[in-house]
Amino acid sequence: MSQSLTAFELLLQIDRRCRLLGADLPSQPAHRASWSGIGFRLGEHWYVAPMGEVSEVLHEPRYTQLPGVKPWVRGVANLRGRLLPLMDLCGFFGHELSTLRKQRRVLVVDHDEMFTGLLVDEVLGLQHFPQESLEPTLMDDLDGPESVFVKGRFRGEREWQVFSPFALTRSPGFMDVAV
Repeated sequence: MSQSLTAFELLLQIDRRCRLLGADLPSQPAHRASWSGIGFRLGEHWYVAPMGEVSEVLHEPRYTQLPGVKPWVRGVANLRGRLLPLMDLCGFFGHELSTLRKQRRVLVVDHDEMFTGLLVDEVLGLQHFPQESLEPTLMDDLDGPESVFVKGRFRGEREWQVFSPFALTRSPGFMDVAV
């Protein structure tokens, strides 16, 4: 006749068996810190803006043109009762905006007292990179007026340059919109 086990003894027996069987399982890899941003395209260049620097992404809205402003200032749009100035980012950097109007998007930047929309050729959604793969950019690597706002890069299938909308909105050239 076998002795019946108490509930506690039964649990201890199950625990011992689980520990024996689980001993050969691989340990979980340590969590790797990742960097996330909004991927977008200007012409043939690929950029990623830090998540905290873009408050939302919109389809190109209807807007009203403004007189007496530089050509890269598209106009203003009504965004839920708030006036959103629209800036053609390609135009600001002296490039042509894509003719594929359907792909264009607006990156909304709401930082300090600056509320503006940056019109880009295309948005490629959320991009994730291992934090340790962020490379600094050297001034020799970049050319063009946008290089001032590039704060690093990630390499992979394509090279993603880390573009800072906050740095752009603090730029005196960006603030100078009058003709």
